[in-house]
Amino acid sequence: MQVTITAVGPDHKGLADPIIHYVTGAGANIHEIQMYDRDSEHLFAMLMRIEWSPANESVSTLRSRLQEIGNLKGLQVRVWSRDEHARPPRLAICTTFRSEPPLAIMRAIRDKRLKAEAAVMIGNRNACRSVADQFNVPWINMGDSQGNPDYSILEKIIDEQDIDYVILARYMRVLPAEVCWKFAGGRIINLHHGLLPSFPGFRPYEDAYQHHMLCFGATVHFIVPELDAGNQIIYQGAFSVLPGTSLADIKRLGESDHEPNCLLEGLRRVVDREVELHFHRVARITPPQ
Repeated sequence: MQVTITAVGPDHKGLADPIIHYVTGAGANIHEIQMYDRDSEHLFAMLMRIEWSPANESVSTLRSRLQEIGNLKGLQVRVWSRDEHARPPRLAICTTFRSEPPLAIMRAIRDKRLKAEAAVMIGNRNACRSVADQFNVPWINMGDSQGNPDYSILEKIIDEQDIDYVILARYMRVLPAEVCWKFAGGRIINLHHGLLPSFPGFRPYEDAYQHHMLCFGATVHFIVPELDAGNQIIYQGAFSVLPGTSLADIKRLGESDHEPNCLLEGLRRVVDREVELHFHRVARITPPQ
């Protein structure tokens, strides 16, 4: 069973050793370990991906043991495995203004084209609340009157609702690096409304249009602390337009139809376990023979 462990907290010496010693002493095989030290924020973060045998200890027991270590060291420790529960993965769908991407997810789950459960919808604005209401999915607004998000609300929801994947369905805010590390290892999936790495940022349609492009698209990728980094791409889709097509028509084509379909295919690849994130790169998973 593959298990992902993250530990995040104030930086000081001797933080990683007790966690590493515990899992290796319990017989785990470490597949991946990364440590991150951002001096400007005095933040320590660690990601560990291990092979764990439930015959030694259950994942819930492992979680309790490592959280005890975390409490002693001042770290938030999270232990997650797709295989812990015999159920479809639970999704937290984050939105801002555009309703088409979350609506596409809800319809795909309803029609059994996506083998997942929409556990909650979260927004920093209320623009997409009607989608949650339509499908009887709990809605939570984590933004203030200006749309500024309180990420402590997001973290609490992920932990309390046993969320497997956080889907940024045209969520138009940059997640802080600390949040990315707390749920690292391929648990946060983003829909970017442009082709990466050529057109990052918040205005990819406009940027491509100014470069006289006739090909536009969208990218689904795993989130890591670097904004729109290029090695985490799960799926990309593109569409072509005729010369002279207006920017308004291009955005309409992309936003209403292309982006939602792109998100669904990328999300399906993750839910069906065709790909995972290893060492900050997307790895294709070979099904067992």
